[in-house]
Amino acid sequence: MIKRLILVILLLALIFGGIFGWKYWRMQRIQALQSQPAPPAAVSSASVVAMRWQPTLGAVGSLVAVNGIDVTTEVAGKIEEIRFKSGEKVEKGEILVRLDSAVDRADLEGLKADMRLAQLQLERTAQLLPKRAVSQSTYDEAKTRYASAQAKVASQKALISKKTIRAPFAGLLGIREVDVGQYLSPGDKIVQIQQLTPIFVDYALPERHFGELKVGQRIQVAISAYPGDSFAGEITAIDAAVNPATRSIKVRATLRNPDGKLRPGMFAEVTTEHGQARRVLTIARTAVSYNPYGDFVFLIKENKNGQKVVQRTQITTGAIQHGRVEIINGLKVGQQVVQAGQLKLRDGQPVRIDNSVELERRESGRE
Repeated sequence: MIKRLILVILLLALIFGGIFGWKYWRMQRIQALQSQPAPPAAVSSASVVAMRWQPTLGAVGSLVAVNGIDVTTEVAGKIEEIRFKSGEKVEKGEILVRLDSAVDRADLEGLKADMRLAQLQLERTAQLLPKRAVSQSTYDEAKTRYASAQAKVASQKALISKKTIRAPFAGLLGIREVDVGQYLSPGDKIVQIQQLTPIFVDYALPERHFGELKVGQRIQVAISAYPGDSFAGEITAIDAAVNPATRSIKVRATLRNPDGKLRPGMFAEVTTEHGQARRVLTIARTAVSYNPYGDFVFLIKENKNGQKVVQRTQITTGAIQHGRVEIINGLKVGQQVVQAGQLKLRDGQPVRIDNSVELERRESGRE
């Protein structure tokens, strides 16, 4: 009996000893793994570079045609002929639409006959007046009737002329809004026409910049439809007064637009150059982490072992242009900072620079 009890105790001790030993070994392994340094984080880098920057004023605006209207009719009538296609270019005076004028032409012939009769009566009266066969008042009445007949003929010709609708200026037509046989009333829209070369961009700037504006000042325009492209122009007009509601001044600039890529109504980001160019330190905008307590970057340095680590560095930023930020204080030319991957970093963490992903993303246009 005692031997059995001893065997049970030994067996239980062996089992519990094995369990506690395995637990102890596992805890030691976990502590060893936790004590190992974390692998370096992969980041992309950017350099602090010195550049010449032209001071600019940023604003948003809209493109406006030099001439742009809805072509309409002044007189009523049924469309007899359409002589244009949607989206084509036309020259000034080119015929767009003809309205039916058969009745008006018939009326014109009748008015011409009345005018010829009045002319004959005037000529006879003029021959009889020196012989005192007619009175002066009879001659005056004949003269008046002839003048009235002439005016009616001229008026009818003008009415017939208005039934031939022409392009008021050279430009690009929009989409046709009418069909052959359709009856038009005065003011009905036929087609839109826009003069695209040159083209205006209208935008507004705060009144505090009024003294920095002048006609002839250069501007650059960016359009979302053409990412990466920039269109140059110059200020051609400044409004006569400041808007009292917004305290801003309206500015109009002119762009050449020879290929017609720019269209009225497009949203434009306008950069107005002013002052003298200056030399500044800049880094990529994506390298800056913005914080209510101050902007900062992760500066890449080497520790005593030659390993690259990051150091959180407070900076003072200035203007932003073309995806780069002006550095007023905190960095020097040539220093390397983290451009992508900041979210997973902490001060003093080892890093591994890998620009291949960043470069691949830029080249594919996903940035």
